[in-house]
Order: sequence, then C-alpha cells, then structure tokens
Amino acid sequence: MIVERVKYLIWAADVERAAEFYTNCFGATVERSNPAVTDLKLGDATIGIHSGGDAKGTWTGISIQVADVVSAAKEVEAAGGKLSRPIATDEGDDSPHLAMCVDTDGNQFMLTRKRS
Repeated sequence: MIVERVKYLIWAADVERAAEFYTNCFGATVERSNPAVTDLKLGDATIGIHSGGDAKGTWTGISIQVADVVSAAKEVEAAGGKLSRPIATDEGDDSPHLAMCVDTDGNQFMLTRKRS
C-alpha cells in the first residue's frame, strides 16, 4: 500500500467560522472548500473541517508546536479561541511548554513548544 496523504478531521457546527479561526490564528491555507468540508494546510499537515459538529467540546488530539506557548496562547484568544485551563508557569527557568486551548467551535487542541 502506498499512503498518499493523511488528513485529520475535526467537526464544526460552523465550518466557515472554524476555518477562519485556523487561517487567521495560525496562517493555515485553504486547499479546498465546499459546504460540507474545508481542507486546510497547516504546517505539513492537513486538517479537514467537516460540517455536523455540535460545538460542545471535542478533544481533537491536535498538537501545534510553536516557539513561544504564552505568546501563541494570546494569539489564540485574540482570534476568538480560549484556554481550557491556565498555562502552568512553574517550570523553573524554562518557559511553559504546553497550553490547552479550544477553538471557536469547541474543538480542544494543545499548543506545545519543542523541549530539549
């Protein structure tokens, strides 16, 4: 078998709103779009935002690595997302390495930074 691509699907009550969050906040680009699904390119991954979600909160398993978790979390909030819990800052001299976030459709994801 030759795998051509792996795409991660998330559900959204409002596909357009969810796609706008990921394009505005993370710079994702739209690969294709129709009323049922919008495929976004984010880094080297594809996220398909599919209609039919209930916006009640779903853990996606998506982890987005960034250089600065605190700054990125502020950008998530500015784009309409939320933090699902406060960022832990008790890691000694290292900056925080994890922020648990929620997009505009209730999909939960995490921001991480590379750890040495």
